[in-house]
Amino acid sequence: MEEKLTFPKKPYRTHGGVHVPHRKNTASIQSVYMPVPSSVTISMSQHIGAVCKPVVKVGDTVAVGQVIGDSDAYVSAPIHSSISGTVKKIDKITAPDGSKVDAITIESDGEMRMYEGIKPPVVNNISDLLKATRESGLVGLGGAGFPTHVKLNIPIDKNVDTLIINLAECEPYITADHREVIENSWNIMSGIYTLKDILGLKRVIIGIEDNKPDAIKVLKTIADNEIDKYDEVRVLPLKASYPYGAEKVLIKACTNRVVPMGKLPADAGCLVMNVASIALLSYYLKSGIPLIKRRITVDGDAIAEPKNVIVPIGTSVKDIIEFCGGYKVEPKKLIMGGPMMGSSVSDDSLFIAKQNNAILAFSEKEAKLQEPSACIHCGKCVDACPMCLMPTSICKAVNSKDVDAMMKANIMNCMECGCCAYVCPANRHLVNNIRLGKQIINNEKKRLMPLKEGK
Repeated sequence: MEEKLTFPKKPYRTHGGVHVPHRKNTASIQSVYMPVPSSVTISMSQHIGAVCKPVVKVGDTVAVGQVIGDSDAYVSAPIHSSISGTVKKIDKITAPDGSKVDAITIESDGEMRMYEGIKPPVVNNISDLLKATRESGLVGLGGAGFPTHVKLNIPIDKNVDTLIINLAECEPYITADHREVIENSWNIMSGIYTLKDILGLKRVIIGIEDNKPDAIKVLKTIADNEIDKYDEVRVLPLKASYPYGAEKVLIKACTNRVVPMGKLPADAGCLVMNVASIALLSYYLKSGIPLIKRRITVDGDAIAEPKNVIVPIGTSVKDIIEFCGGYKVEPKKLIMGGPMMGSSVSDDSLFIAKQNNAILAFSEKEAKLQEPSACIHCGKCVDACPMCLMPTSICKAVNSKDVDAMMKANIMNCMECGCCAYVCPANRHLVNNIRLGKQIINNEKKRLMPLKEGK
């Protein structure tokens, strides 16, 4: 029997989660454009999937929006120049996760010349939409970096009827998506109705935490637009709780549907889009200008002037922090992303990628971690886990390097949100341990692969 689509009056109940301090210090501050940097260094690895290869060489002159990296792989997305200038070098850089990746350094000519081939795409059907989305270079801007054209290519056997716009932004400090709504509502509205029409979606739910009343007011204006003559677009305020921004948690809160373990949102009839992603797609369809810049929240007690900054992709973290007044105290910890799921980096020599949405710098006082002690078996981590896992059982299996036990404890279903570590009274590094376990499993798969192939 086909489910009758309705709109919830309040969010459905989800498991676990924690209440983290909001610290949305930059929520009411207008975003500012950073002056064009003297150079950018653009990584060829800015998404989940195949790494791009440079399609330019040292000495080439490039323009804004020109493709400089691409791949033949389906799960990939082209990378564009964010400034105009000259390719100075193509070399390896260190990514936030510590891996070495190819990157293209472009020296600015100060002109910001647009690539002459840029023009709005013609989109009349799903095939046109998928082609345009790939050409835009769009990936998930909420942090995961999954190529958007792959997400929008819904398998024919999946009955996807609901679009969920993710504006939970539940991490402390980050307000980039909040400002996207306040400053770019027209593109958000246009993107929602374009996807709804082309993909034939019957219901759109905009999920937003209730600690953003000004954004909720703007979004309700979008939802009440006369274009929506059948009232199929609604705003659902969510109680401010972490991690509502996780796809599976948001789907449950908005629809009461559960994504099966190991499956994707499409298996629950849903398509989830970050609000900045939907805005960028709309902008590209109207202008032909691809993903070349990001709105970044710069905050933390070590930052002199916290603000949201719009920067070309490839801008150095150091340059951005200097634009925000530099450090007012010596930073003890620097994080790209939020404090719960972001990547801690050793210094500010890294560069902004597509999926980055924040730079946080903390003093020694704010960054100090308590020493871990023995587990007291209180069960708080189990209560807090949104995926209904048992973190202590997983970590026990990791410590003994028991791959079978890890898989039995569903380690791969952990989304590394950090709720378990946040509530642990023993201050145990549970997420780090789980990440180590996933690496052990991946290494084991690589070891067994030649044996399966008979090598």
